[in-house]
Amino acid sequence: MAKCEICGKGAHFGNNVSHSHRRSNRIWNSNVQRVSVKVSGGVKKMNVCTKCLRAGKVEHA
Repeated sequence: MAKCEICGKGAHFGNNVSHSHRRSNRIWNSNVQRVSVKVSGGVKKMNVCTKCLRAGKVEHA
């Protein structure tokens, strides 16, 4: 799973808990997109979470 190169957001881990309270591992993946971004006059592909995209922390190329 990719990690956001702007804020560092990645996967979160926890447990599935059934009705009988038995636990098994699970993962919550962050919504990370691979997008073309304008960086210092050039274009670069980066992994960016949608929260950073919507906040305008990066500019699309």
